Amino acid sequence: MPRRTATMLASTLVLFALLCAGVFIKVPYSEMSPGPTVNTLGDSHGAPVLSIAGRKTYPTSGHLNMTTVRVTGADYDMSLVEAVYGWLAGDNIVVPHENLYPNGKTEAESTQENAEEFSQSQQSAKVAALKQLGIPVTARVIVSTVVKDSPSEGRLHAGDVIKAVDGTAVTAPEDVAKLVTKHKPGEPVEFTIVPAKDAAEAAKSGGNDPATSKLTITAGKAEGDGHAIVGIRAGTDHAFPFTIDIKLADVGGPSAGLMFALGIVDKLTPEDLTGGKFVAGTGTIDDAGKVGPIGGIQMKTIGARQAGAEYFLTPAENCASAASHVPDGLTLVKVSTIDDATKALEKISKGDKAGLPSCTG
Repeated sequence: MPRRTATMLASTLVLFALLCAGVFIKVPYSEMSPGPTVNTLGDSHGAPVLSIAGRKTYPTSGHLNMTTVRVTGADYDMSLVEAVYGWLAGDNIVVPHENLYPNGKTEAESTQENAEEFSQSQQSAKVAALKQLGIPVTARVIVSTVVKDSPSEGRLHAGDVIKAVDGTAVTAPEDVAKLVTKHKPGEPVEFTIVPAKDAAEAAKSGGNDPATSKLTITAGKAEGDGHAIVGIRAGTDHAFPFTIDIKLADVGGPSAGLMFALGIVDKLTPEDLTGGKFVAGTGTIDDAGKVGPIGGIQMKTIGARQAGAEYFLTPAENCASAASHVPDGLTLVKVSTIDDATKALEKISKGDKAGLPSCTG
């Protein structure tokens, strides 16, 4: 065999061996890619994403799309070849597996956490939207969770409304812990509550809270410093003056909060917020309407532009990262609050592109 042919054959065999090795060698990385976008003003799987009953709504046009990111599963073993391909592909990002699933978090644990964050984001979106419109929202302290094998197990239940502890009214979740820790382990703690079922029925009918009941729980002892505990985590729930339903399957995490809130505002506002424009965006939102940063911003801008978006509402803290790789034809709009976002939409609807707060690198 000629030397040149032998050399080429040997090189080919080496390359083939390296490719095979690359397929079988696993690396501790995961991949992120643009996910689907959904118009919060429209339908998903044949049903409205946002439904409002008991309050007058108004026609909407255009898009207010929430955006998502696809990620490989916690149990997915990425090969070296896939990692290299992901690094070279323009629309994907390869990141350390630990970034997406820290401390060995399983896919089931991640899914559960995302579902809880998604549920909380919906509540905050409703609160922020109604506050933006000047519609009163009643906040109440509830039992968020009951610790297994604690003094409260079987006595208090998730969703119970806590009116007072030892006769002292509570107005915030932290009030409960402060009042309980005034006791010593073994002492009785009196709770004034509205049972979860009664509170839910009253909220559904639009009536006032039903009669309260009192129960006494003997405080237990916390591990570590030994302070008094009853074994619950208090949280905040809200009673809305009318019904707002948010339905969107196969989505988790808190990052759709801003777009849900804007969709609610648009449906309850006579003016058309978008003016028919295609707007997408992302961002967490709290009860006060503050917009927070999210992960995977570049993947979301790519997905938004692929769906047809012309404008992208971007959390202020994500602006630098988003501005480093902006898809052609997409205008990034910097927002820090829901008020910023509604004012930006007013400018977008009027075609005032020059007046928009922009993101810079």
